[in-house]
Amino acid sequence: MRTLLDKQRSEGALLTNPFPFMRRLTEEMDRAFGLGPSFFGLTEPDTATWVPPIEIFERDNKFFVRAELPGLVKEDVKVAVVHDEITIEGERKMEKEEKKQGFYRTERSYGAFYRRITLPEHVKAEAAKATFKDGVLEIEIPTIPVPEVKKRTLEIQG
Repeated sequence: MRTLLDKQRSEGALLTNPFPFMRRLTEEMDRAFGLGPSFFGLTEPDTATWVPPIEIFERDNKFFVRAELPGLVKEDVKVAVVHDEITIEGERKMEKEEKKQGFYRTERSYGAFYRRITLPEHVKAEAAKATFKDGVLEIEIPTIPVPEVKKRTLEIQG
């Protein structure tokens, strides 16, 4: 098994530009010893788009959509039901300020999110209700009873 250094040497990359190798080595050493930005109280800026996790399920003749929106309040979120889909959108704003002896640091993070969930045909979308509690948005929609369909196995001809 070749090591990272052997791979870099064989490709000649180490001789032309040693910096990517050194950065990767430093990152792997920090990870191995549990050192990193969070160890020193720092966080790396969140540049990726934030997508809130969604849970969808049916229970007791109701269709539920739950979205985890930590740090938000209901005024930060908009929910719309149009025909056969639910749209959840909003903006997350996070500000952190820290003052300690000898230094001052602020971090700000902003980002809009947008989720669209297709509804099944057997729901009453016009009767949807939404609640927001402790950072969790819950949308509840009554379902229309669907007659049970008998399933049969087909023999495959060949």
